[in-house]
Amino acid sequence: MRRRKPIAGFTLNGLFCWCIALLISFCYISSQCLAAHLEERMEIVRRILKEVPLIDGHNDLPWNIRKFLKNQLREFRFGEDLRDISPWSTSLWSHTDLHRLKEGMVAAQFWSAYAPCSSQHLDAVQLTLEQIDLIRRLVNLYPQHMALVTTADGIEDSHRKGKIASLIGVEGGHSIGTSLAVLRMFYQLGARYLTLTHTCNTPWADCCKVDEPGQVPHIGGLSHFGTLVVKEMNRLGMIVDLSHVSVPTMLDALATSKAPIIFSHSSAHAICNSSRNVPDHVLKRIAVNGGLVMVAFYPHFLSCAEKATIKDVVVHINHIRDVAGIDHVGIGAGYDGVNRVPQGLEDVSKYPYLFAELLESDRWSEEDIAKLAGKNLIRVFKQVEQVRDKFEAQGMLPLDESIPPEDILGRSYCRYSGPKT
Repeated sequence: MRRRKPIAGFTLNGLFCWCIALLISFCYISSQCLAAHLEERMEIVRRILKEVPLIDGHNDLPWNIRKFLKNQLREFRFGEDLRDISPWSTSLWSHTDLHRLKEGMVAAQFWSAYAPCSSQHLDAVQLTLEQIDLIRRLVNLYPQHMALVTTADGIEDSHRKGKIASLIGVEGGHSIGTSLAVLRMFYQLGARYLTLTHTCNTPWADCCKVDEPGQVPHIGGLSHFGTLVVKEMNRLGMIVDLSHVSVPTMLDALATSKAPIIFSHSSAHAICNSSRNVPDHVLKRIAVNGGLVMVAFYPHFLSCAEKATIKDVVVHINHIRDVAGIDHVGIGAGYDGVNRVPQGLEDVSKYPYLFAELLESDRWSEEDIAKLAGKNLIRVFKQVEQVRDKFEAQGMLPLDESIPPEDILGRSYCRYSGPKT
């Protein structure tokens, strides 16, 4: 057999092996550099989140506690890693525990007090009260780690003390039972936002479902009573949340509210045309209003498919920033209310990786990250409180109008109609 001639001191086999070794070395060095670069960005994120509270706009853990444990907290081991505890360990809907919240550097969380649409005109008020009670009891069980908070200053104070500020958001206008008095009582119990609808119309507001092909609006936005709900929320100092509502309802609420509004868990309609997302013309109105879109992590709102990645979340954040501005975007993941999550954002421990991903781009400064993480929400919250204080100084009284009987005609079978004459 003829031998291969050496080439510049190498055989062909030797040259091939040398090239492979060089490629492996290059890949190893590159991966080491990427890992080092990621760790550098993670260190920047950790430093930012020690100074600025990371605030998430929506988490559905309270409803999961109802589903799995019937609100029996003595059986809920929140301080442990729920990934190792049944039934949480086998559920696609479970992403939250105290251990992972700390790992994710979450400083403030809006917990959802949710009652399903099927309870409308039945026991929605009771279910919502039970969920508010659950949130308050859960926080009281972990006083060294959590604090019930009802003000913007309270978020910052809890962050300085190293506690997770826990806020209550009522998800769905059907929860107030068409009563401004119930709305006021929710506020007294600590609720600081109300989502005007869930995935069902109320007698005073249309939900996002009416925007879908073939659907017919019930009202065409907000009714007169719906505008009173928004005005009373302004007077109370309760944040108006427009996630889940129809586009006409968004526009009516923006035209009515004297305070900034939020979308507690929605994304950009231009990127994914889900009816749950916010179209560009509304994003521009939000910038004028001073409000905030808190980007949701559900793949169906991100990629309009069952799968998504951390990069899809970045695309939505960047789009909202481009249209509305850096002052009008936040985070509202929606953990524990979804059964699919983006790759790279599997649970509440992963928030720092999202900010590190953003820092890979030169367009994101440390101050931008601080605004996205929590400064924007704190600004909105303080402005809502300022509107409340202004109305109080003007002597504005609680609104005492009732919803017109014709608006609930046929739905009053479990309502007290007043004393007989």
